[in-house]
Amino acid sequence: MAEKRRSPVHQPKRPRNAAATREAILQSALSAFVRQGYDGVGVREIAQTAGVTAVLVNRYFGSKEGLFAAAVEATFADSSLFGGDAATVAQRLAALVVGKSAKDGHPNAPLLLLLRSAPNPRAAEILRDHIARHCERPLKSLMRGPKRGERAAIILALIVGLQFFHKVIGNKALADANGSSLSGDLKVMLERLIDISACSGVTASRSSRSAINGSVKRSTGSI
Repeated sequence: MAEKRRSPVHQPKRPRNAAATREAILQSALSAFVRQGYDGVGVREIAQTAGVTAVLVNRYFGSKEGLFAAAVEATFADSSLFGGDAATVAQRLAALVVGKSAKDGHPNAPLLLLLRSAPNPRAAEILRDHIARHCERPLKSLMRGPKRGERAAIILALIVGLQFFHKVIGNKALADANGSSLSGDLKVMLERLIDISACSGVTASRSSRSAINGSVKRSTGSI
């Protein structure tokens, strides 16, 4: 009597975790773009590091350009730095910049992403759009007075330039500077750029003091 063939036991397939897969691809891409820039890495290399295929990368992000845009979005999306009044924001930005520029620190991901990917025109456009949305516009919303766009751009250039000059160029004066003092000086600069009325108030106060001192001197001289 022929033995009945046993039906193979099918193990239930483990459900895919789309969110985890997407995050793994995104983190792999961000790390690659930070290290090698937009032109220095391909989708296959990013996929291999994430443990997926290039086809799956394109399924989630559409293209290398779409993947780069998502990586930039993840890098600059946190606008919490720009919450609060001028003094609070200035202090927060100064502490962050000096902290990232500490002697034992390293250039952070946004800085390296900018430096290594901006030479590509399309990558530069993506970076510019995201920075404008997540950094320049929140800064402008804090400001009063004229030329808010220019002042916001100056603040961002100051932040990036300071980190670049210290960590990439290796400027000795910045490397040897006292962190608290440097942070305080930077806070004053940023606060005046954010709130131009504060700077005007200081100028007016100084002018008033000068006028008073001049009056006192003239009065003293006439006695």
